[in-house]
Amino acid sequence: MIGLTGFGAYIPRLRLTAKGLFPVGMRLLIAGVAVFAAALLLGPPLAGANTLLRRGNGAEPQSLDIHAVQGVPEAHILRDLYEGLVAEAADGTHIPGAASSWKISNDGAVYTFRLRDTGKWSNGDQVTAHDFVFAFRRGMTPATASPYAFLLYPVKNAQVITSGAVTADELGIRAIDDLTLEITLERPTPYFLGLLTHYFAYPLHRASVKNGARGWTRPGKLVTNGAYILTEWVPQSHITLAKNAHYHGVGNVAIDVIRYVPTEDASAELKRYRAGELDMTATVPLESYQWVVKNLAAELRKSPSLGVYYYALNTALPKFADPRVRKALAMAIHREIITKKITRAGETPAYGWVPPGTLNYKLPARVSWAALDRAERLIESKHLMAEAGHGPDHPFQIELLYNTSEGHKKLAIAIAAMWKAIGVKVTLRNEEWKVYLASRNQGDFEVSRAGWIGDYNDPYTFLEILRGDAGLINATGYANGEYDRLLNLSANERDPTQRAELMRQAEQKILNDLPVIPIYFYVSRALVKSYLRGWRPNIMGVHPSRWMQLVTESK
Repeated sequence: MIGLTGFGAYIPRLRLTAKGLFPVGMRLLIAGVAVFAAALLLGPPLAGANTLLRRGNGAEPQSLDIHAVQGVPEAHILRDLYEGLVAEAADGTHIPGAASSWKISNDGAVYTFRLRDTGKWSNGDQVTAHDFVFAFRRGMTPATASPYAFLLYPVKNAQVITSGAVTADELGIRAIDDLTLEITLERPTPYFLGLLTHYFAYPLHRASVKNGARGWTRPGKLVTNGAYILTEWVPQSHITLAKNAHYHGVGNVAIDVIRYVPTEDASAELKRYRAGELDMTATVPLESYQWVVKNLAAELRKSPSLGVYYYALNTALPKFADPRVRKALAMAIHREIITKKITRAGETPAYGWVPPGTLNYKLPARVSWAALDRAERLIESKHLMAEAGHGPDHPFQIELLYNTSEGHKKLAIAIAAMWKAIGVKVTLRNEEWKVYLASRNQGDFEVSRAGWIGDYNDPYTFLEILRGDAGLINATGYANGEYDRLLNLSANERDPTQRAELMRQAEQKILNDLPVIPIYFYVSRALVKSYLRGWRPNIMGVHPSRWMQLVTESK
């Protein structure tokens, strides 16, 4: 999934102005008054044990159509509303979801799922195998144009369906009966169960969607099969979910109501949290992190994350056709300064593409120049730029796109200064989340800030987004036949050691070509109130509300 925040924060426009006008004490007083006023407007949490959980959630969601979205803010909400064949426990491990059990054929290519006879939609209808067939086919149909269609390429005929060569009826999925679903793969795929936890693989209520009725994702119309239902959506204010009385595990769902609060300014989100308006945050803002460590350490939750922060180059543009330019830009970035002086939360410099610790991958690749010191890299970067025809009389110019975030802005300013040292002129361009996504999807950028959070714990989740046929997810436009060939070989390789080696070769190809510039590997950061129990750190960063509970006596 596309990472929204990276290391942390959203641009607090008003705070930037106040910072320039008032001393620290006055700024704190102004912030306190603002927080108090906001608390009066939003009101206190509803009375009673486990009544209301208020979750900070970053940006306003694009949509709640499982086949139209591509970001982390949407994933949090959809994970509460729906349940796939396979679900995730509080610690991120895979557990039975809409399917109570499954069998895998001896050759690893056929999965047979038995759905729960207690599985119900929020309107009381039975969840059936036909609902999954319908949803999978809809997601793969070219007319749907889902940015995540590539996720199901392991399923038989999925890729040729997205190309329009055959119809979605040829997809390797069928309902044997109402409660038995069979999925046939192109080849054995060791991470396939992990794919099924993704929102793209959720079912859809056929009667609500198949007639193309407008507004089927709105409150009162959206029919879901997860622990919660959608009851209210006030744009730029909040999204409210209520416990789904028809959910098969409703007896174990402690919290009655979830209020997701989108706040594109993480500093404002922190203020809301401190004022008691939120029980957990989506992140911790960069500029406040050290204060949080000192003052809210008991509520700070930090853990490794399966994600990489990077800059994407638009390889369709002639200016990035020269590999010397791409290498010079990558070498000039001082990653250690960024992680030690700017992000400062335990992130690690990225000299590879796949995060360390990823399952099934013991020997990841690295850029050839990782061992050079800072001075040596600068010398080589300047030399490469000169060889490519750029210098004082012909400077290389870049427009750098980032989504609204003070953290992204600080990092962009720092990297712009690093590039200036090798004669590169940078213009910064800031856009809010939805506009930023549209710009990336349309190829309307030169260099774009980006982050990728693994959809499942396997190297392939990072490698596949740079396939030539990955569609909108491959914002760089990178297409290399040798790279795709190595990935295809790895997908067909059943020996885990040889599969890992093929993926390492593919990763090395990326690091040689550099359509992306890895900068650092993520850690996740959030604030969680002491009375909120059940929040478990995990590398996948998944925190379904169904596993949480509020302890009354501490509130």
